[in-house]
Amino acid sequence: MSHNTFGHLFRVTTWGESHGPALGCVVDGCPPGIALTEADIQGFLDKRRPGQGKFVTQRQEPDAVRILSGVFADERTAREFGGQVTTGTPISLMIENVDQRSKDYSEIAQAFRPGHADYPYFAKYGVRDYRGGGRSSARETAARVAAGAIARKVVPGVRIQAAVVQIGPHAVDPARIDWDETLNNPFWCPDADMVPVWEEHLEKVRKAGSSTGAVVAVEAVGVPAGWGAPLYGKLDAELAAALMSINAAKGVEIGAGFAAAALSGEENADEMRMGNEGPLFSSNKAGGVLGGISTGQPVTARVAFKPTSSILTPRQTLDEQGRGIELRTKGRHDPCVGIRAVPVVEAMTACVLADAFLRHRAQTGGGAFAPGASARA
Repeated sequence: MSHNTFGHLFRVTTWGESHGPALGCVVDGCPPGIALTEADIQGFLDKRRPGQGKFVTQRQEPDAVRILSGVFADERTAREFGGQVTTGTPISLMIENVDQRSKDYSEIAQAFRPGHADYPYFAKYGVRDYRGGGRSSARETAARVAAGAIARKVVPGVRIQAAVVQIGPHAVDPARIDWDETLNNPFWCPDADMVPVWEEHLEKVRKAGSSTGAVVAVEAVGVPAGWGAPLYGKLDAELAAALMSINAAKGVEIGAGFAAAALSGEENADEMRMGNEGPLFSSNKAGGVLGGISTGQPVTARVAFKPTSSILTPRQTLDEQGRGIELRTKGRHDPCVGIRAVPVVEAMTACVLADAFLRHRAQTGGGAFAPGASARA
């Protein structure tokens, strides 16, 4: 299997399967001299960890990360950097799997689950790991979250936050979004009044053995103007590709997204005026990116996640011999995969921004030209 790596200068290669002994990633291109310990990564993994409520999969995984390479500590690093730091060499991370139940998948060893990657994997490779989906399992995203924790340290001036803004047909009013509220409920919901609505909806879905979709919004505040490239390295294109690579993602919007199609040119144009510290924008329909390059406004995106394909309702499908069968998917599954996607969306955004920063610095030396100034700021 190829294409297990993403990024250009900040490169992440993930490895491992859902029911293998472990999974992890190798982060290459991280600059040296950045303080990094396992505790810096573990907090983000704990946000993604399964088994933390009745509305997510009950698989019990501690997701304890180990740093195997790429860091160093001695008296000098303790004195100059405060402790263990990155060396500039590849950082290898490992997370052990401890709660596999492969027997739950014995009935689908020869069957293709509708809505899953079973059939296309078989069509491409002729062999597949049916235990929890193997490499196609959302369990792989734990490695991405670990990599994202390192990426945040590469761009410490950028604040990245995500929230679930819609579950099923129930959407949060954008005017009511309170990012701080996401820490007060199990749904990463930015509107306290929507929490009981989602809870009632998910309880019905869960008891029916069904699933529901969701939309996750993300914003990155503090991204300066100038990151990205005009043509084939557009910041919004690379962000969209990274977010679309997350399991169950079926659509990405940048800024106003599809709603922009209903706007006039006047409504969509983010007017500018000069402020004391640089340009100020009257709105952010562009999502912080114009011509593939960041504007200095918050970079914003929304990701639509499909309903989890593993449901208890029998569905018509085929087995590997081409025979028609009826299949009921068993196992431990999220009734709404979008809930645990929040830290994954944040991580992929962090990795894209870290890569964009390093590429911008490599090409231009960093900084940005300011209106009215003849030199780079």
